[in-house]
Amino acid sequence: MYYVVANRVPVAADWEEQFEERFRNRAGQVEQQPGFVSMEILKPRSEGAPWVVLTRWEDEAAFRNWVGSEDFKAAHRNPLPKEAFSGEGGLEQHEVVIAAYRD
Repeated sequence: MYYVVANRVPVAADWEEQFEERFRNRAGQVEQQPGFVSMEILKPRSEGAPWVVLTRWEDEAAFRNWVGSEDFKAAHRNPLPKEAFSGEGGLEQHEVVIAAYRD
């Protein structure tokens, strides 16, 4: 199946547009990485909920290789300032054991 990483990011209200724009114009191109499957940027619909950066990988090794890559370093250069975030984020890593897809 897949290895899924969910990065939960509490973005301050005044910084949401800049946060979204960084992903639209990101320095790295994660989709070029071996083992990459997909990425989704989930904007919260309820106040105070975090944004979620969801990536899917063929396996954990593919994710770890990306984290150690030059692409990862380029994508994370020049982060937004501390005040852009309303709290601490969290990184969750999961292995898909059951999946259902519509044809």
